Amino acid sequence: MSKELAPSNFFALILAGGSGSRLWPLSRALMPKQLLSLNGKLSLLQQTVLRSLDLFLPQNIVVITNEEHVFEVKRQLRDIVSEQEIRTVAEPVGRNTLPAILAGIEAICDDPEEQVFAVFPSDHQIEDNEAWSEDLLFAYKWAKQGWMVTFGIKPHKPETGYGYIKVGKPLKKDFFEVEQFVEKPDLSRAKQFVAEGRYYWNSGLFVLGGSVFFQELEAQQPVIWKFWQKRKTSSFLANYSKMPDISVDYGIMEKAKKVGVIPAGFGWDDLGNWEAIYRLGEKDEQGCVIRGDVLSLDCQDSLLFSYGSKLAAVGLKDLIVVQTRDATLVIPKNQVQKVKDVVSALKKKDKRLIEAHLTVQRPWGSYTILEEGEFYKIKKIVVREGESLSLQMHYHRSEHWIVIRGSAEVTLEDKIILLTENQSVDIPKGAKHRLRNPGKVPVEIIEIQSGPYLEEDDIVRFEDKYGREG
Repeated sequence: MSKELAPSNFFALILAGGSGSRLWPLSRALMPKQLLSLNGKLSLLQQTVLRSLDLFLPQNIVVITNEEHVFEVKRQLRDIVSEQEIRTVAEPVGRNTLPAILAGIEAICDDPEEQVFAVFPSDHQIEDNEAWSEDLLFAYKWAKQGWMVTFGIKPHKPETGYGYIKVGKPLKKDFFEVEQFVEKPDLSRAKQFVAEGRYYWNSGLFVLGGSVFFQELEAQQPVIWKFWQKRKTSSFLANYSKMPDISVDYGIMEKAKKVGVIPAGFGWDDLGNWEAIYRLGEKDEQGCVIRGDVLSLDCQDSLLFSYGSKLAAVGLKDLIVVQTRDATLVIPKNQVQKVKDVVSALKKKDKRLIEAHLTVQRPWGSYTILEEGEFYKIKKIVVREGESLSLQMHYHRSEHWIVIRGSAEVTLEDKIILLTENQSVDIPKGAKHRLRNPGKVPVEIIEIQSGPYLEEDDIVRFEDKYGREG
């Protein structure tokens, strides 16, 4: 834990809206990498929040995510901070990091010009939490003097997947003026940057004084500034879809007048691809990183993950193999950047495989697709104790529910039916219905859907405790 707590006017804005497509097939649109456990038992988001609590007051922390992920974010927060309130903000649409930062600021304080904000992603690995806290406090002091501060990572190899920061003149020990922000380079330029020694990777971590930040916002982004000024009569999120899609780097930092960089002393990795997961993972005697139900014979220097059935690997070397229940990736370690090409191809050919796993988390529990075909789909539905689905109906499908564990309270039109193990009920097409768990253990049911259209958007919600009506 940090020896010094942050001042009361120092706030943490945790960005948790990314998709992490370079970690497909494990990372999907509905379960991106920040919500996954990639380097331990806790998700990257949970690790980030716990690290933040070492430094910041709980009421000074906000997580900015989106409407698709907000319930899973809140569930993960409840698992680690049951006694402390961490605020969350859900973007109605994705608009990149600059509007997301403003949405977080609006939610967390009333007089932002007088505050200082640390902005950082939720999906990065930090090796030394205490050094991270010390660096943020060091940056806070410069932010109070009117500087906008970023953190540079000393590159250990030429990397084409990161933006770079070129450092200028030193202002104090471990604090330099930023000479230039550089977009992601090609390999030859990346090699040149590493050799020159004046270029750092852009960590995406910033410390911003409210006064100078809003001065720059007004000067550089008049459209967003106009909507920010309107928030006194209508909330910033109410106009969110009208915002330009722009990052804080491009929208503010690259043209700001006083921008400084601190060479990070805390050990950093963005866990942005499978090579990083392999490089940082715990390796066996053969140099393999293994997780899940894997049988490895004569494999060397490979990552072997299975989140589905048994994975048997024989004689592999320098490969990444990641298996889920519905997809398998096999790729050389030195070509992991091409995973994005796989995702692009799947967007055109099989979009379902990049959107969700067969098991999908919902605010009330989860469902798992067991089998599907033309005109039918079979799911296992798990409803946590005390939770309920919305009162809803479907235009195109009927459903048959069989309880396999626990007790289920079923609303069907004007009737309420209590079902226990091995009892069932038919839900006709067009009928209003709801499933609730009144018990003390999770209720599990098998749902058999039949009809000409079985997608998740065939739901009309009439009442919903999670605010998803309509």
